[in-house]
Parts: sequence; structure tokens; C-alpha cells
Amino acid sequence: MRETFHIEVLGPEPGDVQTRISVRSTGLEGAQERALRLFARARVPQRSVGPAEAVRVIDGAGREVFFRSRFDEPS
Repeated sequence: MRETFHIEVLGPEPGDVQTRISVRSTGLEGAQERALRLFARARVPQRSVGPAEAVRVIDGAGREVFFRSRFDEPS
């Protein structure tokens, strides 16, 4: 069964949501992969808004089920 997840790319300021999309996936793993791809694109230097600091995935019930910041990534 497919579930709806909401992906938010967060900026440097608290509450600064730069991008918000909804995806339908059969599980959390698919939503996490999509979130990480979106986060990688949001951090490229050519982006018109400030650099992305973090990405999070929120399930259909409104709970944060995945979070990754730029500090969590391997160097």
C-alpha cells in the first residue's frame, strides 16, 4: 500500500522551509532516497536561495520520520 510522505528542505534559519514536496511511496525507504536526492540538489552552489542545511521526511500523520543535516553527511 502506498503512503504519502512530505519532504521539506530546510534553510539556515529556524522554520525556514525552502522546498516542500509530497511523494507517494510504498515505504519510508523510497521517501528517504527521494529526500536525499532533493537535498543534494538543494546544496549545489548555483542555487538562487541560500544553501540548504537539512532535509526531513514527515509521514501522513505529521510525525517526523527521517532527518538529515549537512553535518550528518560523511566528508
